[in-house]
Amino acid sequence: MCGIVGFWGGIQCELDIAERMALNIQHRGPDDAGVWIDKSAGLVLAHRRLSIIDLSPAGHQPMCSPCGRYVLVYNGEIYNHLDLRADLESEGGAFDWHGHSDTETLLAALCHWGVQGTLLRLNGMFAFALWDTVERTLFLARDRMGEKPLYYGHSGNTFLFGSELKALTVHPDWCGEINREALVLYLRHNYIPAPWSIYKGIFKLLPAHFIAIREGGSTLSKPQCYWDLGQVASQGVANAFCGNPEELGNELDALLRDAVKRRMAADVPLGAFLSGGYDSTTVVALMQAQSERPTRTFTIGFHEEEYNEAKYAKAVAKHLGTEHTELYVTPEEAMAVIPNLPTIYDEPFSDSSQIPTYLVSQLARRHVKVILSGDGGDELFCGYNRYVLGYRVWSKLRLLSSPIRKLLAWILSHAPGHALDSMQRFLPQRFRVSNLADRLPKLAEVLAHRDGESFYRDLVSHWKQPDCVVLGATEPETFLDRPYMLPDLPGLRERMMYLDMMTYLPDDILTKLDRASMAVSLEARLPLLDHRVVEFAWHIPTQYKYRNGQSKWLLRQVLYRYVPQELMERPKMGFGVPIEQWLRGPLREWAEELLNEKRLREEGFFDPAPIRKLWNEHVSGKRRWHYYLWDVLMFQAWLEKWCK
Repeated sequence: MCGIVGFWGGIQCELDIAERMALNIQHRGPDDAGVWIDKSAGLVLAHRRLSIIDLSPAGHQPMCSPCGRYVLVYNGEIYNHLDLRADLESEGGAFDWHGHSDTETLLAALCHWGVQGTLLRLNGMFAFALWDTVERTLFLARDRMGEKPLYYGHSGNTFLFGSELKALTVHPDWCGEINREALVLYLRHNYIPAPWSIYKGIFKLLPAHFIAIREGGSTLSKPQCYWDLGQVASQGVANAFCGNPEELGNELDALLRDAVKRRMAADVPLGAFLSGGYDSTTVVALMQAQSERPTRTFTIGFHEEEYNEAKYAKAVAKHLGTEHTELYVTPEEAMAVIPNLPTIYDEPFSDSSQIPTYLVSQLARRHVKVILSGDGGDELFCGYNRYVLGYRVWSKLRLLSSPIRKLLAWILSHAPGHALDSMQRFLPQRFRVSNLADRLPKLAEVLAHRDGESFYRDLVSHWKQPDCVVLGATEPETFLDRPYMLPDLPGLRERMMYLDMMTYLPDDILTKLDRASMAVSLEARLPLLDHRVVEFAWHIPTQYKYRNGQSKWLLRQVLYRYVPQELMERPKMGFGVPIEQWLRGPLREWAEELLNEKRLREEGFFDPAPIRKLWNEHVSGKRRWHYYLWDVLMFQAWLEKWCK
């Protein structure tokens, strides 16, 4: 795990510029630094190293190939790199290995098989830049699922790329004009979806893509996909496994064991996040089953009962015999993270679980340098509520004619939700519906949708009409607006899982984990996103993912081989913090300053009226608008940090 940065073109090709750019992402690699310059081409590559495999100087980057033709800077881990070494040697290559780093293996593979041939062979998380000194071509590439970030684009006459935007901002040619269309997308999703970034002219390379840059950075090829998740999904569903659940469980167990084992390879201390949920518990159970000593596990606890999973994690840790560390965090300690969020994420990002993710990363880094996490299980094995409750709602609504749905939507949108909320106190507890004032308008919106895809888009949206809030911008079309581009999948549930894997997973979940862990120089690894596991999961029939009213059914059957079922059965919890209450209490003054009407008007990005309306309704307790407001607040905090 490291940080990479570079530039090409412009009028300056200087060592100190590259060093300062790399220094801005020192947290990604505090152990070593390097710069390589091709003065004749005007290209500069820089690297910050977090030493994990082969701690010796043999893993130093930028790394030059023995033949002198190629130069590599790389961020990530290649989990099958020893297999690749064996393959290279079996094909007759005479390799004089200088160490056992995966960087050296990756560079040799790129020399031998070329960029696309190598990418298809890699099992890992990565973002890399490869310079071909003969063809004068720069290649940028990103891993299949998007675990590692990579930004690129032009600022002035200079082509820039790097692991994080903060590295690019140091370059003298940096312009940094805010992309208002990206801001519209941010308000809808609470993240900025790839390929956009918050800055004009700067893009995120899509997962499973590579790009070639030539002619001093002025010519960019169209990003090329080397592993198509749409094909994986459609072919998997079309060729679903027909074995019995026991056989499928055996295959999944073996595959997960191997994925976990490969990610346990490290020359530094290693541990795992443990929430006590199905995904993290599966990872920890398989680690412990293959370890000669107790696995180090880490959990953050909260004193607010509705946000606290620590007691469940502790029970799991006790059963598995891990060396468990938990830390109960006060609201004050959690809120102390908020001023650092614009620096950690360096473009607007407002998934509030960014706070506990940072805190648990900070806790783990005091003891280990590598952590395994269970992220990805919900998307692969049908874990989110929208796959169950959302699917159930749409299945019933679609039976109603369009006129009836419109009539019901009108009635619900005009119902006195706040008054009905108050009247519920006269009902028995079992008949009460929490937050009815919020739920009725949302249900009205759901009723208006014409198809399952637009219904899904509404479910995953924050601001429903964000281009009415951002001044001078319209919402660009994204992948979610193009149902005709969806692969051939049998139903809405499968399409929702696929869309989440293409959007929410890389742009929210993986972004959150990467920035939070890297901010404290901690490498996070994700066994469930091994591409072999992803491919296998799409071959599992949906009735084995959701069965007998249970999500993640087959994954549960595997887990129950290691952990008693009664230890796991409880309602699903999110990994969050009480933003709703904080905004009405200890964060109110901070939020009021950022949402000040005069300030919003002078900055010129937002129409203050709808924002102030939501703010007033929220603080009065009339409605809950904390997710919407957190979107605006995180942009305002980011703007204050980076643009003033």
